[in-house]
Amino acid sequence: MSTVPTPTQAHVPVLVDEVVAALAIVPGETHVDGTFGAGGYTRAMLGAGAGRVVGFDRDPDSIANGPALVPDARLILVQERFSQMDRVLAERGHAPVDGITLDIGVSSMQLDQAERGFSFRDDGPLDMRMSQAGETAAEFLNHADEAEIARVIREYGEEPRARTVAKAIVKARPLTRTGELAAVIRKALGHHAGMKTDPATRTFQAIRIHLNAELEELEQGLRAAEQALRPGGRLAVVTFHSLEDRIVKRFLKDRSGAAPSGSRHRPLAAAGPAPTFSSVPKPVGPSEAELARNPRARSARLRSAVRTDAPAWRHKEKAA
Repeated sequence: MSTVPTPTQAHVPVLVDEVVAALAIVPGETHVDGTFGAGGYTRAMLGAGAGRVVGFDRDPDSIANGPALVPDARLILVQERFSQMDRVLAERGHAPVDGITLDIGVSSMQLDQAERGFSFRDDGPLDMRMSQAGETAAEFLNHADEAEIARVIREYGEEPRARTVAKAIVKARPLTRTGELAAVIRKALGHHAGMKTDPATRTFQAIRIHLNAELEELEQGLRAAEQALRPGGRLAVVTFHSLEDRIVKRFLKDRSGAAPSGSRHRPLAAAGPAPTFSSVPKPVGPSEAELARNPRARSARLRSAVRTDAPAWRHKEKAA
């Protein structure tokens, strides 16, 4: 098992003050940290007076090291995907809850461990599995056909030259190390010192999102949060790129009744389901001070909302 940062090394999560403000924690409340990681948001929630925090993470390292990272009896750790939180919370008698926080994507803890294979900056095995189970990045890249690799890179990395990268990957197979993959991508796309963004960034992101089904997990997790929050409960979601942010934006727009409801060309056929969220402020980004402390925060966006007392929508249910 790989090691995670000790409590003194644990990173401070992005937008933590803004997240705590959006959660409006009342002492004694039950909150959920759906992406526990190194426990940064959990520490902040407990420090703000939460009576109990249920921390979810699919990564067994995070769960194993959680008690050392956050040595607090008010923390309950669960090794599970946050998309399953509604079921798990109900089974354990913790539902409904007062607040839910989600920090989407790979954690700094995972990026900083070369042996986990998430980063192109430090050489390590081509892994990228958050749960440390299932297909590895090496297995995917060495067995998928060129068209499938190109689709993943284009769809999840928004890489305009996805076909060029996929062709280079297939030609270079077998690949086993992150350093090998990064070198192949850089050669295919062109790379020189001083470039603002490493050419490998989009492809590494795409492969990671694909392997961990991150966008599907986010969509399911938002629906799970809708189920698990009490009326008046608060939801806070931090995203780091446009694919994630669009999903959260669309969900809150639909669930708050802000989605278009018809026109003279497409009249409203029937009243849709009642809004399940209200008080949806504009997204919040990092301050200049935070960017100076942590450049990784530059693309972070926080979207938040408050749960109404309307029943959760059924999976396929849409606003009219």
